This record gives sequence, C-alpha cells and structure tokens, in this order.
Amino acid sequence: MSMSPVLSIAGLTKTYDSGLQALKKIDLEINRGEIFALLGPNGAGKTTLINIVCGIVRPSTGKVTVAGHDILRDFRATRQKIGLVPQELATNMFETVLTEMTYSRGLFGYPASPAHLEKVLRDLSLWEKRNDKIMTLSGGMKRRVMIAKALAHEPEVLFLDEPTAGVDVELRRDMWALVRRLREGGVTVILTTHYIEEAEEMADRIGVITKGELILVEDKATLLKKLGKKQLTLHLQEQLSAVPIELAEWKVQLSPSGYELIYVFDASAERKGISSLLQRMGDLGIVYKDLNTEQSSLEDIFVGLVHENRSGT
Repeated sequence: MSMSPVLSIAGLTKTYDSGLQALKKIDLEINRGEIFALLGPNGAGKTTLINIVCGIVRPSTGKVTVAGHDILRDFRATRQKIGLVPQELATNMFETVLTEMTYSRGLFGYPASPAHLEKVLRDLSLWEKRNDKIMTLSGGMKRRVMIAKALAHEPEVLFLDEPTAGVDVELRRDMWALVRRLREGGVTVILTTHYIEEAEEMADRIGVITKGELILVEDKATLLKKLGKKQLTLHLQEQLSAVPIELAEWKVQLSPSGYELIYVFDASAERKGISSLLQRMGDLGIVYKDLNTEQSSLEDIFVGLVHENRSGT
C-alpha cells in the first residue's frame, strides 16, 4: 500500500493583523499511524499550527489537506477526521461525562454508539465516573474527559496540545499508554510539547519548531543517534602545537590553548576507541593529567538548534 500522508501541510504561513508572523512557511507531511511530536518552547507557534489544521484559525497562505481533503474547501469532512485535545479545559462543567461525550459525538454528525463511548471511557479509567458531573471531578480526571470527548467521534488524526503540562505522573503514563493503543488502532497522533522527555518517550518522528519556523524534522532514532555522541576531553601535562599524525585516525582535535585533546565518539558504540587512543598516546609519550567525558542530550541539541536558529536571523 502507498504511504500517502494523512496530513499534508505545504507553504503554510500565518501573519496576524498586528503584523506578528506566527508561522513562517511550514512544509510537513505526516504519515498515517505515526506519532509525531512537535517540540518547541512556548510561543513557538505550535498551537497556531494545530489551530489552523483544526479550522479554528485561518491560514494566511498555504495549503493543508487531511486524508486528501482540503481543510478550507472541505471543512466538514476534514473536521470529522480530526480530534483535538486543547491545552485549556473547555467543557460543560454542569453535564455528566457520558452526556458530554454523547453530545460531542452528535456534534460531528455521527450516530450514537454506546459501545464506542464505553470503550473510550474504560480506556481512560472514566467508566466509573460516567454519570458524575464534570465539575465534581479532579483536574486529572477533567483532562481525561477532554481526551474522551476528542475521541468520541472516532477521529483518524488526534491532536494533543501540550497534553501533560501540569498533569500528574500517573495520568501522564496512562496517556502515553492510550496513545500507543490508539496508534495500534490506526489513529495518527500529533502532540505538541516543550518536554523533551515526552517527545523522546512517545514519538516516531520529532519536529523542532521555534519562532514560527520548523527548523528540523527527524526520525527519533536518527535524532537520538546524533545526540548519542560523547566527548572525551584529555587535559595534557604539556602543551602540543598540533595533533600528532599518529592520532589522525581518531580525528581528535586540539583546543586553542594546546593543553586539551578532544575526542568525540558514539556513546552507543563500544569503548575500544578510547582505550586504543589512550594506548597510542602512551606509546607517543603524551601524558594527560585528567580526563572527563560529557554526553549531549536531546536537551543540548535542542538548545543548540534553537540557538543556531536565533543567531541566524
């Protein structure tokens, strides 16, 4: 079967009347059944992007299709295919959980399906609370109701906007498990987050957005491999004027002062590179007083990317 993207975004921009450019030319394709994390600091444009796809905000330029339907030309068809769990709790506090879900499903023009609603409520540990008024529930339970509402009409694409901001650990784990189950059922999940661990835990692919610009879209495994680099710094007894030719195969670098040799290696690879390097240095009579290693994390690369992007403007 062809991997046609379930969501296709091309040349999308958004500039508000105030002149604020919230999104700068976004191009992104998301495949059916993947979990995609849009990672970026607050105010980066993540919510604007979601709101455009969900038809809440109009784009300035560009084209967005959901399962082949244009979001502007065929609003109803696309909106039926999308579930959105917004950041803020938007729900009728005076209704019971089940009534609110039944209403939400009807809103999208779907016939009643008690079996589907029951399954969703059970998945979210809300079944026992189905006849409780929403206002009587705890914050974590209210958040679960928001997710249940978004799933009431069996969407093909589910957007979770900052799903675990201010959520307790137990709900966070439940949500992650639920997202995986949804994906097994063929639902595509797009989540926005500023928690790197969440992107790392959940996503198949990660897009990094900052100041309205998508600066990187990468397979998580590839991204983590890039991050899995470690740096070994050897503090030398005596200054070197250049890297000895005998150390060329390790691609070591000499610090400007000439007192440090820096060796970058892959953390997931075996350690023999280090031991052979140290042995060769011993043979050459290069003595080091001290050594230390540092590992770059997703945090580091993220900060680095965002920083590079800022200095580039």
